[in-house]
Amino acid sequence: MTKSRLFHTVAALLLLFTGALTTAGTASAADCPSGEFCVWENADFSGQRANWSGDDGWWESWIADADSSWANHGISGPGIKDHVKVYSSAGQGGQMTICLTPGQEVGYNGVANDRGDSHTWAMRC
Repeated sequence: MTKSRLFHTVAALLLLFTGALTTAGTASAADCPSGEFCVWENADFSGQRANWSGDDGWWESWIADADSSWANHGISGPGIKDHVKVYSSAGQGGQMTICLTPGQEVGYNGVANDRGDSHTWAMRC
């Protein structure tokens, strides 16, 4: 491969890679305050939103079993519970429907959709 062709190939890959990074950086669509776990009643972070900075063993009736998108904007650091586990029953009981890592936003998940009743902050999923 000639130096010119190698240069153009590397330049094209670099452009492609940096373009993908720019797109990924602007993909965050969830309007969720820093330090909070947020849940929306509709997919793609639309409709009414509930948000918490701590555990909640019994979600309000309008969002319980009506959750369709989720965002974890919790604070991370050594020894901080920064993952969020959502459960299908009050009191963090039943099955875990979804677990979000720090910074994760999920616009829709068919398995977890309309199943959440409570959540807890945890060290890991």
